[in-house]
Amino acid sequence: MQLSGIHHLTAISARIRDNHHFYTRALGMRLVKRSVNQDDVSAYHLFYADAKGSPGTDLTFFDWPAPAEQRGRNSIARTALRVQGVSALEFWRARLPEHGITAGEIVERDGRLTLDFEDQEGQRLSLVDDGGVGDAHPWTESPVPASEQVRGLGPITLSVSNAQVVGTLLERALGMRPVREYAFGNSAHRVQVYEMGAGGAGAELHVAEQPDLAVARQGAGGVHHVAFRTPDADYDAWADRLNTLGIHNSGKVDRFWFRSLYFHEPNGILFEIASEGPGFSVDEDEATLGQKVVLPPFLEPHRQEIVSRLKPID
Repeated sequence: MQLSGIHHLTAISARIRDNHHFYTRALGMRLVKRSVNQDDVSAYHLFYADAKGSPGTDLTFFDWPAPAEQRGRNSIARTALRVQGVSALEFWRARLPEHGITAGEIVERDGRLTLDFEDQEGQRLSLVDDGGVGDAHPWTESPVPASEQVRGLGPITLSVSNAQVVGTLLERALGMRPVREYAFGNSAHRVQVYEMGAGGAGAELHVAEQPDLAVARQGAGGVHHVAFRTPDADYDAWADRLNTLGIHNSGKVDRFWFRSLYFHEPNGILFEIASEGPGFSVDEDEATLGQKVVLPPFLEPHRQEIVSRLKPID
């Protein structure tokens, strides 16, 4: 049983209309699912991904009117998005300021060329050159040329109080492999890299121990949780494994487009294991993904009430 990579990452936006415009028009990602938070139906849950909504490409947002995140440790500190080649990074270095976004310089970090920036709410993002490894499914209606489009999620970086305890969970419970470490900026701290499945930029978790930081407070511009991908056939076995190891978890949760298991790592960051299927095309034609509000079957009887309370985002 092996996790095969990052499945999705879910963040928080207090300005969902601006969020929708930025991720589809500025970043050129496709809105592949326009739905609601299944535990809080007053809030949108938007999924941005590649043209097919492939597992491992989803950057998703909860629409919550929360105050801004207070940054610190015991949080997900940075989300990487994969692109191919230095030419793509140079394209983005020029494009982001055109949309009011200040980008850093293209630098080499952990052996990959990287461009750091933040969205309009302070969501910390990076574009990383993945060398073109793996499949890509560009969106033909994107305002961004196919060769420069975001290909999927890259490494996710955690800031924690205690790297050893999360490392033990990652290795012994989740089967991830420690593969290398690198320096964290100008500090003395090191970042430990853990790998899943076949490895590569879309299958890495980076753990930075930063006990000197204040504890983060979740909010807009911050991340809610990260999900790791499992083949559908292994989902039940992962539920059994968490229980056998005494890891307190949500139990099996059917999100309709995938099935989930939620639990906190020892520093308090929320993790999820999510199945690869059935996928976003189970209830929509691939050609029209994301064009209308879609609800899982158990919410359909309440559609009129739910949709009437949602604000327009287009």
